[in-house]
Amino acid sequence: MTKILVVDDELSIAKLLQFNLEKAGFEVVSAYDGKQALEMVSQEKPDFIILDLMLPKIDGMDVCKTLRQDRINTPILMLTAKDDELDKILGLELGADDYLTKPFSPREVVARVKAILRRTQAAPDAGGDDGEVVLEFGNIKLYPEKYEVFRGEEKVELTPKEFELLHYLASHHGRVLTRDQLLNAVWNYDFVGDSRIVDVHVSHLREKLEEDTKNPRYIKTVRGLGYKLEG
Repeated sequence: MTKILVVDDELSIAKLLQFNLEKAGFEVVSAYDGKQALEMVSQEKPDFIILDLMLPKIDGMDVCKTLRQDRINTPILMLTAKDDELDKILGLELGADDYLTKPFSPREVVARVKAILRRTQAAPDAGGDDGEVVLEFGNIKLYPEKYEVFRGEEKVELTPKEFELLHYLASHHGRVLTRDQLLNAVWNYDFVGDSRIVDVHVSHLREKLEEDTKNPRYIKTVRGLGYKLEG
């Protein structure tokens, strides 16, 4: 059973999320401050984290930052009570996969959790079978079944959403893909034109894959349209 860690200091929201997630078939554990959240990640090893931005002891931004610095790439859905674009973008830059602004529908939370997990859990755990498809461009190798990417001999640590975006770009090598196309394909729902989430994840990929992020070799920006992968 997929285990989800819900982190929110408002007990009523934590309980509401737990009820709806368990009803959807997930196992749920909860934490009520940032310090406890980091401890629970270590102890429980959840498959998914729903993380409130405003938390006592350690805030959600720092929790997210700490997890990503420790190379814990568990998908993170960040919750924020602020309708502040800077908070949303900062959360994404720190490694959150997605965000929702309070108040939200529990049904929407469940739908977004399922959308992210559907891709990260869809592929079987391949053990290097000879028939595995490998996508290559330049010195980058992408193994879809293993959710692994190598730059030369070095393994590149990507979050699930970064991997999915790179996989989609690599699967459409040389084609120009609009931000809306990428939103629909990778995030699987309508962000109401909020294409900045694509730009943030592209920036992350460039930092991890490119020698020169200002003059990228692989992920090219097509002005006024979107992105394409070359190499």
